Amino acid sequence: MSAANPMRAHLLLMARYNAWATERLLAQHIAPLPDADYRRDCGLFFKSVHGTLNHLRVAEQLIWFERFARGVSPARRLDEEVESDRAALAAALLDGARAWTPLIEGFADERFAGRLDYVTTKGVPTSLPFAATLAHVFNHGTHHRGQLSAALTAMGQPGPELDLVWMLQAEARP
Repeated sequence: MSAANPMRAHLLLMARYNAWATERLLAQHIAPLPDADYRRDCGLFFKSVHGTLNHLRVAEQLIWFERFARGVSPARRLDEEVESDRAALAAALLDGARAWTPLIEGFADERFAGRLDYVTTKGVPTSLPFAATLAHVFNHGTHHRGQLSAALTAMGQPGPELDLVWMLQAEARP
């Protein structure tokens, strides 16, 4: 394993950002949200804030992490509720987001140039570029955090500042 592998470095940055943005969104913006707003249908693809967070748990951790870490493709629905308790869901999301960094650190350099073979949630065998597919996981999280940000501002809540440069600036401060 080489620390100088630029793809590993980029994906580690994305994993760090994913954990940072998840933690910031949950702690500063979703934790104080009244339960009625947290659970109401606000027009998101997965309906509510709660539904969207459950989707992130299923997709990022219970499907994609399993594919990358163990080479298995669990049969799951993308809209299933895996955790009804919002505090437990938030804790699971944070733990799951933090698990990506050690996983990526453990991949052999040649893995990044390889392929990820898996079965889609519709049962279709698929093979995609490993590194690009891993980047998709973090892009997917950014997409749904953007939806949550829009929903929160539509509810009159302050807009989360989750841009990557905010994390980089925070890390650069003494």
